[in-house]
Amino acid sequence: MSVTPAAVIPNAPSRSLGAWGLDVLVWGGVAAVLIYSFGDVDLKNVTRLFANNEATRSFALELLRPDFTDWKLFVEKMWETVQIALWGTFLAVFAAVPMGLAAARNVSPIWVVTPVRLVMNLLRSVPDLVIGLLFVVAVGLGPLPGVLAIALNTAGVLAKLFSEAVESIDKGPVEGVRATGATGLHEIVWGIIPQVAPLWTSFALYRFESNSRSATILGVIGAGGIGQLLYDRMNGFRFNEVSAIVVVVVIAVTLIDMLSQAMRKRLL
Repeated sequence: MSVTPAAVIPNAPSRSLGAWGLDVLVWGGVAAVLIYSFGDVDLKNVTRLFANNEATRSFALELLRPDFTDWKLFVEKMWETVQIALWGTFLAVFAAVPMGLAAARNVSPIWVVTPVRLVMNLLRSVPDLVIGLLFVVAVGLGPLPGVLAIALNTAGVLAKLFSEAVESIDKGPVEGVRATGATGLHEIVWGIIPQVAPLWTSFALYRFESNSRSATILGVIGAGGIGQLLYDRMNGFRFNEVSAIVVVVVIAVTLIDMLSQAMRKRLL
Protein backbone atom coordinates (compact mmCIF):
# COMPACT_ATOMS: atom_id res chain seq x y z
CA MET A 1 0.00 0.00 0.00
CA SER A 2 1.51 3.31 -1.03
CA VAL A 3 1.63 6.24 1.29
CA THR A 4 0.50 9.55 -0.12
CA PRO A 5 2.74 12.59 0.45
CA ALA A 6 -0.02 14.25 2.45
CA ALA A 7 0.20 11.43 5.00
CA VAL A 8 3.89 11.93 5.73
CA ILE A 9 4.23 15.67 5.47
CA PRO A 10 3.02 17.41 8.64
CA ASN A 11 0.84 20.43 8.41
CA ALA A 12 2.74 23.68 8.40
CA PRO A 13 2.36 25.58 11.66
CA SER A 14 -0.20 28.32 11.28
CA ARG A 15 0.52 31.85 12.45
CA SER A 16 -1.95 34.26 13.88
CA LEU A 17 -2.94 37.45 12.14
CA GLY A 18 -1.28 39.42 14.94
CA ALA A 19 2.06 37.65 14.36
CA TRP A 20 1.89 38.41 10.65
CA GLY A 21 1.02 42.01 11.39
CA LEU A 22 3.98 42.34 13.76
CA ASP A 23 6.36 40.95 11.11
CA VAL A 24 5.04 43.40 8.55
CA LEU A 25 5.41 46.26 11.04
CA VAL A 26 8.99 45.35 11.96
CA TRP A 27 10.33 44.64 8.48
CA GLY A 28 8.31 47.46 6.97
CA GLY A 29 9.88 49.78 9.51
CA VAL A 30 13.36 48.56 8.56
CA ALA A 31 12.60 49.13 4.88
CA ALA A 32 11.23 52.61 5.62
CA VAL A 33 14.37 53.57 7.55
CA LEU A 34 16.60 52.32 4.72
CA ILE A 35 14.68 54.33 2.14
CA TYR A 36 14.58 57.43 4.34
CA SER A 37 18.33 57.32 5.05
CA PHE A 38 19.38 56.78 1.42
CA GLY A 39 20.16 60.44 0.92
CA ASP A 40 21.58 60.98 4.41
CA VAL A 41 24.37 58.44 3.86
CA ASP A 42 25.12 59.94 0.42
CA LEU A 43 24.64 56.69 -1.51
CA LYS A 44 23.65 58.67 -4.60
CA ASN A 45 27.32 59.61 -5.04
CA VAL A 46 28.56 56.01 -5.11
CA THR A 47 29.27 56.47 -8.84
CA ARG A 48 32.27 58.59 -7.88
CA LEU A 49 34.09 55.32 -7.23
CA PHE A 50 34.13 54.72 -10.96
CA ALA A 51 34.80 58.29 -12.06
CA ASN A 52 37.89 59.12 -14.10
CA ASN A 53 39.97 60.30 -11.15
CA GLU A 54 43.70 60.55 -11.84
CA ALA A 55 44.63 60.83 -8.16
CA THR A 56 42.70 57.66 -7.31
CA ARG A 57 44.34 55.79 -10.19
CA SER A 58 47.82 56.89 -9.11
CA PHE A 59 47.12 55.89 -5.51
CA ALA A 60 45.83 52.47 -6.60
CA LEU A 61 48.89 51.86 -8.78
CA GLU A 62 51.22 52.55 -5.87
CA LEU A 63 49.27 50.18 -3.64
CA LEU A 64 49.76 47.46 -6.25
CA ARG A 65 53.54 47.79 -5.87
CA PRO A 66 54.23 46.92 -2.21
CA ASP A 67 57.68 47.74 -0.88
CA PHE A 68 58.95 45.10 1.55
CA THR A 69 62.34 46.72 2.15
CA ASP A 70 61.59 47.09 5.88
CA TRP A 71 59.79 43.75 6.17
CA LYS A 72 61.54 42.87 9.44
CA LEU A 73 60.18 46.04 11.03
CA PHE A 74 56.69 45.31 9.68
CA VAL A 75 56.73 41.77 11.06
CA GLU A 76 58.07 42.97 14.42
CA LYS A 77 55.32 45.57 14.74
CA MET A 78 52.66 43.07 13.64
CA TRP A 79 53.85 40.67 16.32
CA GLU A 80 53.52 43.49 18.85
CA THR A 81 49.96 44.05 17.64
CA VAL A 82 49.13 40.35 18.10
CA GLN A 83 50.53 40.46 21.62
CA ILE A 84 48.39 43.52 22.41
CA ALA A 85 45.30 41.66 21.19
CA LEU A 86 46.24 38.50 23.07
CA TRP A 87 46.79 40.24 26.41
CA GLY A 88 43.71 42.41 25.97
CA THR A 89 41.55 39.35 25.32
CA PHE A 90 43.16 37.43 28.19
CA LEU A 91 42.41 40.18 30.71
CA ALA A 92 38.91 40.61 29.28
CA VAL A 93 38.06 36.95 29.82
CA PHE A 94 39.00 37.14 33.50
CA ALA A 95 36.77 40.19 33.92
CA ALA A 96 33.93 38.78 31.82
CA VAL A 97 33.55 35.47 33.69
CA PRO A 98 32.34 36.97 37.02
CA MET A 99 30.36 39.68 35.20
CA GLY A 100 28.71 37.10 32.96
CA LEU A 101 27.65 34.99 35.94
CA ALA A 102 26.45 38.06 37.84
CA ALA A 103 24.42 39.24 34.82
CA ALA A 104 22.68 35.88 34.27
CA ARG A 105 19.07 36.04 35.50
CA ASN A 106 19.00 32.36 36.39
CA VAL A 107 22.04 32.72 38.66
CA SER A 108 21.94 36.15 40.29
CA PRO A 109 19.11 38.20 41.84
CA ILE A 110 17.68 41.13 39.90
CA TRP A 111 19.34 43.70 42.17
CA VAL A 112 22.72 42.30 41.08
CA VAL A 113 21.81 41.69 37.43
CA THR A 114 20.62 45.25 36.74
CA PRO A 115 23.77 47.22 37.75
CA VAL A 116 26.09 44.64 36.21
CA ARG A 117 24.24 44.87 32.89
CA LEU A 118 24.49 48.65 33.02
CA VAL A 119 28.27 48.37 33.44
CA MET A 120 28.42 45.89 30.55
CA ASN A 121 26.45 48.27 28.33
CA LEU A 122 28.79 51.13 29.24
CA LEU A 123 31.91 49.12 28.39
CA ARG A 124 30.47 48.02 25.05
CA SER A 125 29.14 51.41 24.02
CA VAL A 126 32.35 53.42 24.45
CA PRO A 127 34.53 52.99 21.31
CA ASP A 128 38.00 51.45 21.59
CA LEU A 129 39.60 54.63 20.27
CA VAL A 130 38.05 56.77 23.03
CA ILE A 131 39.13 54.37 25.76
CA GLY A 132 42.56 54.11 24.16
CA LEU A 133 42.96 57.90 24.14
CA LEU A 134 42.09 58.05 27.84
CA PHE A 135 44.77 55.48 28.63
CA VAL A 136 47.31 57.21 26.37
CA VAL A 137 46.82 60.34 28.48
CA ALA A 138 47.01 58.31 31.69
CA VAL A 139 49.99 56.03 31.03
CA GLY A 140 51.62 57.50 27.91
CA LEU A 141 52.27 56.17 24.42
CA GLY A 142 53.00 52.50 23.85
CA PRO A 143 51.26 49.12 23.78
CA LEU A 144 49.82 49.31 27.32
CA PRO A 145 46.97 51.73 26.40
CA GLY A 146 46.03 49.36 23.58
CA VAL A 147 45.95 46.36 25.91
CA LEU A 148 43.77 48.16 28.47
CA ALA A 149 41.39 49.60 25.86
CA ILE A 150 40.84 46.20 24.27
CA ALA A 151 40.45 44.56 27.67
CA LEU A 152 37.68 46.92 28.81
CA ASN A 153 35.68 46.91 25.57
CA THR A 154 36.02 43.15 25.09
CA ALA A 155 35.08 42.48 28.70
CA GLY A 156 31.72 44.16 28.10
CA VAL A 157 31.10 42.16 24.91
CA LEU A 158 32.17 38.80 26.37
CA ALA A 159 30.24 39.36 29.60
CA LYS A 160 27.03 39.74 27.60
CA LEU A 161 27.76 36.62 25.54
CA PHE A 162 28.75 34.65 28.65
CA SER A 163 25.58 35.66 30.51
CA GLU A 164 23.38 34.64 27.57
CA ALA A 165 25.13 31.27 27.43
CA VAL A 166 24.50 30.74 31.15
CA GLU A 167 20.83 31.64 30.79
CA SER A 168 20.38 28.97 28.11
CA ILE A 169 21.90 26.02 30.03
CA ASP A 170 20.15 22.78 30.87
CA LYS A 171 18.78 23.03 34.42
CA GLY A 172 19.10 19.29 35.03
CA PRO A 173 22.80 19.16 36.03
CA VAL A 174 22.39 22.20 38.27
CA GLU A 175 19.41 20.68 40.05
CA GLY A 176 21.32 17.43 40.41
CA VAL A 177 24.20 19.22 42.12
CA ARG A 178 21.73 21.14 44.31
CA ALA A 179 20.06 17.87 45.36
CA THR A 180 23.29 16.74 46.97
CA GLY A 181 23.13 19.71 49.35
CA ALA A 182 25.90 21.64 47.60
CA THR A 183 26.35 25.38 47.96
CA GLY A 184 25.70 27.95 45.25
CA LEU A 185 29.40 28.04 44.37
CA HIS A 186 29.41 24.27 43.84
CA GLU A 187 26.38 24.61 41.56
CA ILE A 188 28.32 27.09 39.43
CA VAL A 189 31.54 25.06 39.36
CA TRP A 190 29.99 21.63 38.75
CA GLY A 191 26.63 22.40 37.17
CA ILE A 192 27.13 25.53 35.04
CA ILE A 193 30.79 25.88 34.07
CA PRO A 194 31.08 22.41 32.42
CA GLN A 195 28.11 23.25 30.18
CA VAL A 196 29.26 26.71 29.06
CA ALA A 197 33.06 26.32 29.03
CA PRO A 198 33.32 25.20 25.37
CA LEU A 199 31.01 28.00 24.23
CA TRP A 200 32.83 30.58 26.34
CA THR A 201 36.15 29.49 24.86
CA SER A 202 34.74 29.77 21.35
CA PHE A 203 33.48 33.29 22.08
CA ALA A 204 36.89 34.29 23.45
CA LEU A 205 38.64 32.99 20.33
CA TYR A 206 36.27 34.91 18.07
CA ARG A 207 36.98 38.09 20.00
CA PHE A 208 40.73 37.48 19.79
CA GLU A 209 40.40 37.41 16.00
CA SER A 210 38.46 40.67 16.08
CA ASN A 211 40.88 42.27 18.55
CA SER A 212 43.81 41.52 16.25
CA ARG A 213 42.23 43.94 13.80
CA SER A 214 41.14 46.43 16.48
CA ALA A 215 44.69 46.58 17.85
CA THR A 216 45.86 47.73 14.42
CA ILE A 217 43.46 50.68 14.50
CA LEU A 218 44.46 51.58 18.06
CA GLY A 219 48.02 52.06 16.87
CA VAL A 220 46.83 55.17 15.03
CA ILE A 221 46.39 56.99 18.37
CA GLY A 222 49.81 55.93 19.62
CA ALA A 223 48.76 52.71 21.35
CA GLY A 224 51.61 50.70 19.86
CA GLY A 225 51.69 48.01 17.21
CA ILE A 226 51.71 48.15 13.45
CA GLY A 227 48.87 50.69 13.31
CA GLN A 228 51.20 53.45 14.41
CA LEU A 229 53.66 52.49 11.68
CA LEU A 230 50.83 52.39 9.14
CA TYR A 231 49.68 55.86 10.16
CA ASP A 232 53.20 57.28 9.84
CA ARG A 233 53.67 55.81 6.36
CA MET A 234 50.31 57.16 5.20
CA ASN A 235 51.13 60.65 6.46
CA GLY A 236 54.41 60.44 4.56
CA PHE A 237 52.59 59.43 1.35
CA ARG A 238 54.71 56.26 1.20
CA PHE A 239 51.90 54.18 -0.23
CA ASN A 240 54.17 51.38 -1.44
CA GLU A 241 55.06 50.67 2.18
CA VAL A 242 51.42 51.12 3.21
CA SER A 243 50.56 48.34 0.78
CA ALA A 244 53.28 46.10 2.23
CA ILE A 245 51.98 46.70 5.76
CA VAL A 246 48.45 45.82 4.67
CA VAL A 247 49.75 42.56 3.17
CA VAL A 248 51.47 41.71 6.46
CA VAL A 249 48.27 42.45 8.41
CA VAL A 250 46.17 40.30 6.08
CA ILE A 251 48.59 37.37 6.37
CA ALA A 252 48.72 37.66 10.16
CA VAL A 253 44.92 37.86 10.54
CA THR A 254 44.49 34.90 8.19
CA LEU A 255 46.91 32.79 10.24
CA ILE A 256 45.14 33.77 13.46
CA ASP A 257 41.80 32.82 11.91
CA MET A 258 43.13 29.40 10.85
CA LEU A 259 44.57 28.76 14.32
CA SER A 260 41.34 29.85 15.95
CA GLN A 261 39.28 27.55 13.74
CA ALA A 262 41.53 24.60 14.58
CA MET A 263 41.18 25.30 18.31
CA ARG A 264 37.38 25.64 18.06
CA LYS A 265 37.10 22.29 16.25
CA ARG A 266 38.83 20.62 19.21
CA LEU A 267 36.09 21.96 21.46
CA LEU A 268 33.28 20.27 19.52
